[in-house]
Amino acid sequence: MCDCTLFFFSRIFQVFDAGEVFGIMRVDEVDDDEDQIEQKSSNPGNEPVYKVIVTGVNGLQSSDPNSIFLVDHAWTYRVQHARQQLREVPGLLHRMANLVGVEFHGEVPDEDVIDIVMEETWRYNQTYQLSVGSAEQKVPVWYIMDEFGSHIQHSDEPTSCAVPFFHMVDQTAYTIFWPLRDLENGDELTRDYTYGELDPLIRKCMLLPWSYTDLRDINYHVTEPPDDYYKTIFTENQETLPVPKEPLSFPKDKVFKVYTEVEKVQQNLTHPRFVLTENQDEADILFMFSHIKDYRKLSEERPHVMVNQFPCENLVTVKDCLASIARRVGNIEGGPRWLPLTFNLRKELPQFVSCFQHREDRGEDNHWICKPWNLARGLDTHISNKLNCIIRHRESTPKVVCKYVEKPVLFQREDVGMVKFDIRYILLLRSVQPLKLYAYNVFWLRFANRAFSLDCFDDYQKHFTVMNYAEEAPLKQIHYDEFIPLFEKQYPEHRWNDIQVKIFKAINDLFQAATSKPAPFGICNYPLSRAVYAVDLMLKWDTTMEGRNNMEPQILEINFNPDCNRACKYHPSFFNDIFSTLFLDETEDRNVACIV
Repeated sequence: MCDCTLFFFSRIFQVFDAGEVFGIMRVDEVDDDEDQIEQKSSNPGNEPVYKVIVTGVNGLQSSDPNSIFLVDHAWTYRVQHARQQLREVPGLLHRMANLVGVEFHGEVPDEDVIDIVMEETWRYNQTYQLSVGSAEQKVPVWYIMDEFGSHIQHSDEPTSCAVPFFHMVDQTAYTIFWPLRDLENGDELTRDYTYGELDPLIRKCMLLPWSYTDLRDINYHVTEPPDDYYKTIFTENQETLPVPKEPLSFPKDKVFKVYTEVEKVQQNLTHPRFVLTENQDEADILFMFSHIKDYRKLSEERPHVMVNQFPCENLVTVKDCLASIARRVGNIEGGPRWLPLTFNLRKELPQFVSCFQHREDRGEDNHWICKPWNLARGLDTHISNKLNCIIRHRESTPKVVCKYVEKPVLFQREDVGMVKFDIRYILLLRSVQPLKLYAYNVFWLRFANRAFSLDCFDDYQKHFTVMNYAEEAPLKQIHYDEFIPLFEKQYPEHRWNDIQVKIFKAINDLFQAATSKPAPFGICNYPLSRAVYAVDLMLKWDTTMEGRNNMEPQILEINFNPDCNRACKYHPSFFNDIFSTLFLDETEDRNVACIV
């Protein structure tokens, strides 16, 4: 038995006559034939099932230039603002609850209803990303089409195609759709929810929010990918490798001309053996913020110029590569103990789904954090224990999914309580062969602003620590030499020196792995390269074989050319120390510790 409701929406020429062409059919009862069984599996809740059908007497011709339609977007948002908008935008919660089949008739926003709506909308969400603007403006936008567009069902053999379209004149996004073949009266309008994906297994994974699939038979213990993986990354990155060179030696009294794009270097480099120049062509050292790509040309045309970056360093500074490189360490399936279990959602989606389902069976914690491959500051980073949500995040920007640290070592803030914190060390890579790696003796700390608990994962100030870029968020700062005695007072059985030994061992392991193979399978051995990185870490509670609680470092990411504002503010000699270590190979009295 069917009950038909017509919804009107815009045609591309703004002729509002869709009601003459389409209708939405509510399916109240279904038969147990093969097609309907599949439909039941794609509708695991109790919400009604809808179909969009052609109701026009003459059907719809794909060759007709008027057969192009606009679908309005009922809700457009960024994930971090979703809960607030559902609370505050009049009528939004009612409309979204009705669209996803949740009963809600109250006047005051209900947090339980909001939770259900936010979970269920991942079966309706679509996404696009702006190509211009700041990093914050480029964070993916999610949207839900109006009731008409949201009820167009999936088919592996779709009858229509739908894509987002941004109309520059009125600065509004729509969805355009058009028929892929002629449709007769009574035919269903469908689209492919996995459009463009050809791999059958990946398609199954992507369709999990609508059609459950058991992937437990897939081996989820991931290993390092083959060499072709790194070759592809190298090609896509459009780098060229330098010509082989021998290490250079310079007179002990040589004064180096430095060309830099980094403002803090311009303001703070005062060492007498370095002078700044505005002429890039006369520089002995290029200390750049932008990435160098053509190392071959640089090495041929300027064979005596040193640079502050290494060819193929993206193997540690980009998160998917970092996880792959880390799998070279030890014999632990999935990676070393110091890196959270990580899956590349583009390449390893089936393995992740299998892992998630197995952990669910075993009753293990299943909270994961989705991170863009190549963004910092927590941008477009989301925590969830909902498989549908994680799978759909794959459709925005390239992402990895990492096991969320559910038992972090916390720090007692008198004004807040026990909060998450992370630690940043500045790393100085002097050479690859031999490997020379140093850490600046000062480390930096970042704190969450709310007491930690394993809930409310869209509460940024509870689960994230990067507050210096968050609007209106208080920034808690504690200097390292003040932090250490406070930490050891809170955890008297754990000495900071012992923890730092573990941290340096993890960093050592990572860079040994990253330089163990020639480029493009490892960081390139270019004698004129030097680099400054930041490593961000957390500490988590682990249990030894003897049952004793233990603190283990967890490397979160490696950043190229990190923000050194605080370093310069509190340690005026910072860049003098950095340049002496990297370019003069002088480390005595330079406040650095040798890791390798």
